[in-house]
Amino acid sequence: MRKPWVVGVLLAGMFLGGCGDPASAPEEPAPAVPRASATTHQRVPASPGPGPERAPTVLYLGDSLAMEAQKVLGEELRRDLEAKYTGAPYSGTTLCDYLEGTADRSLVPAPDKAAALVRRLRPDVVVLQFWGNSWGYTPCMDGITYDKSPARYFTRYETDARRLTEQIAAAGGDGRPRIVWVSQGPDPITPERVRRVNALYEKRAAASGGLVADAGKTVSPATGRYSWTQYLPCTAYERGHPGLCTQPGRGRTALHRDDDYLHFCLAPTTSRPKPCPVRSPGILRIAREITKTVRQAAR
Repeated sequence: MRKPWVVGVLLAGMFLGGCGDPASAPEEPAPAVPRASATTHQRVPASPGPGPERAPTVLYLGDSLAMEAQKVLGEELRRDLEAKYTGAPYSGTTLCDYLEGTADRSLVPAPDKAAALVRRLRPDVVVLQFWGNSWGYTPCMDGITYDKSPARYFTRYETDARRLTEQIAAAGGDGRPRIVWVSQGPDPITPERVRRVNALYEKRAAASGGLVADAGKTVSPATGRYSWTQYLPCTAYERGHPGLCTQPGRGRTALHRDDDYLHFCLAPTTSRPKPCPVRSPGILRIAREITKTVRQAAR
């Protein structure tokens, strides 16, 4: 990256939309809780005939990384798996926001809590994508942040992961969905935090019969899983699709904007969270890896 990445990190704090690293959280109010459900549905078109696998019903929950990726993931799931897909991400959230019983201290309204959506939609697979956010304006974290108390942060995060898994399973009843945890990519500020968050996802998946989609690996250098980079070499797929290899002359593609080290959308972050409006290689890499794992989970 030609510009010093430190400048990008400082500017990024203005645009994280509540999904930043706890140690570098923006000092501004969290987004207002929507008065109505923000759930979006994408239904598969009629198929000409039965395929080799039953089309799964997929529910996608998460924070601003999920918010920006939800449209692309839906497209990938419909094309590759003919999935019936619902996305209900909320920027600025963490695991406890999706727990039932936190309505008064949560950024997610009651109709879009994980268990409520599972009871209503009866998904086969629930995809959870969370950066591990625990900055001070996430009310349900009760002020626990990584920078002030790493031990309390990880203990609370692990507890919430277990509770969320249990609530999803109970809501599913005899048709309990399988959970896919999405691993996160590198963080240039606190790389060890992300490493431990991903380890918690792996532990929870192993304990509850879930799976981990190592999407973070697809946006990491081959030389270091937790080494942050703004650019990676173009893949064969990206070279074959216009706009995905952003610097074809140099054989590399951009994962992040100069002013945002966290998000993968190559359009500027807006004050009103929305799906990414431009083709962004990092988002597509993540969505394709999630889709591969959802296929495995739905078998």
